[in-house]
Amino acid sequence: MAAKIYIVYYSTYGHVAKLADEIQKGVSSVQGVDVKLWQVPETLSDEALAKMGAPPKRDDVPVISPAELADADGLIFGFPTRFGMMPTQFKAFMDGTSELWCPQRLAGKPAALFFSSGCQGGGQETTALTAITQLVHHGMLFVPVGYTFGAGMFEMGQVKGGSPYGCGTIAGDGSRVPTELELQQAFHQGKYFAGIAKKLKGSP
Repeated sequence: MAAKIYIVYYSTYGHVAKLADEIQKGVSSVQGVDVKLWQVPETLSDEALAKMGAPPKRDDVPVISPAELADADGLIFGFPTRFGMMPTQFKAFMDGTSELWCPQRLAGKPAALFFSSGCQGGGQETTALTAITQLVHHGMLFVPVGYTFGAGMFEMGQVKGGSPYGCGTIAGDGSRVPTELELQQAFHQGKYFAGIAKKLKGSP
């Protein structure tokens, strides 16, 4: 059977969603793997989102429930940084996974992370470090991208998000979109993770 990978994300302004699309392409480039995009539930009101200038959520990506995580063979979680941690929306979703935690239904599943932040010092690495605690309590296997992206990891001529913990983008004031290099790292992370998930699944 094909390894089933879920990309589960929260995106306020669309930057994380753009990375998720590219990660999906990377996962899909590996044979013997199925991939699906999911969004976590929004906790803010429509009124609050409108005041923030946030665009409507995508209607082509379904909202996931915590119980559905158990159906996946591998999980890639993405979210923007909020003071060096995951945002409330994603934390609320993870707080709802206690019914999976008690019987350890996510234990042994590979998991990866990706991010966006407003600036280079916006906490992409600290967000990874604080998010890993969620994976540890579920017994999941954190799969960092490391430096497998090669020369792209050492780019110094342009602003670039991402780190060995996972791909990322710098959103700036919201008008900056993921660059070609950031998208390439996202594709690479999806492909790299899919290969590992496939091996752990024992897929042909």
